[in-house]
Amino acid sequence: MPPRVREGDLPTIACDPVTLDVLEVRALTDVLFVRLRELDEGTAEYSYVRNTLVELNMSLVRTAARRFAHHKEPLEDLIQVGVVGLIKAINGFDTGRGVEFVTYALPTITGEIKRFFRDTSWSVHVPRRLQELRLQLARADDALEQELGRAPRAAELAARLGVTEEEVAEGRIAADAYTAGTLSAPVGDQDEDGGPLQRRLGGLDRDLENIVDLTALRQILPRLPEADRRLLKLRFVDDLTQAQIGERIGCSQMHVSRLLSRILTGLREQLEGQ
Repeated sequence: MPPRVREGDLPTIACDPVTLDVLEVRALTDVLFVRLRELDEGTAEYSYVRNTLVELNMSLVRTAARRFAHHKEPLEDLIQVGVVGLIKAINGFDTGRGVEFVTYALPTITGEIKRFFRDTSWSVHVPRRLQELRLQLARADDALEQELGRAPRAAELAARLGVTEEEVAEGRIAADAYTAGTLSAPVGDQDEDGGPLQRRLGGLDRDLENIVDLTALRQILPRLPEADRRLLKLRFVDDLTQAQIGERIGCSQMHVSRLLSRILTGLREQLEGQ
């Protein structure tokens, strides 16, 4: 049963938000955003509705945080940073654009976590301008060394980047404040083969990059006709061939192929539209 919402009043969740399914969360989120835009920021009612939106959509924060679980920072810290991103997404979301909130929120939350890593990967905090200059200097230094056959001088780096020699010196000092472990370093006594850390690191899980599409797909599938959902289940859940599906539903393999093509094209267009 979907959550109960009183029209013209603050929304009331009839059960624990954790127990709601995707469609219920989506429906209640839409209603809450309509109500949020009607309230004055800073009021108790506004805070209540926004806090409820945060609680309902915490799964987005956990999903984004787990993508960075290989970093040394505790997952709970990343979740706290992700909540800041979620609040920013709620504040900046425009219901009139016809975009699903999850599509807007996940990149915002992920961006907030990435900024956290960018700003906390320094032994000594330095201004953002110098952090960016350090990266520019590193790229220019490599390029000029290839061109000149030697290490470039400060004046040459300054000319390449369009900055002063004093700024080059500042950027080099900033580079000393940045710490990054080498992947060539031995892991320790536990590493029996004495190999570098690089061998022990896992690769990126590319399935995580599809989280936005998968989340949107879970919202779209329940709206399909029952016959289409059954056909998708037979093909992609039961793993039947087109010929086996044709025997199951009483039609030719060619007809099954046309049906699947139509359904998948429709799903692709809806995902691209979102």
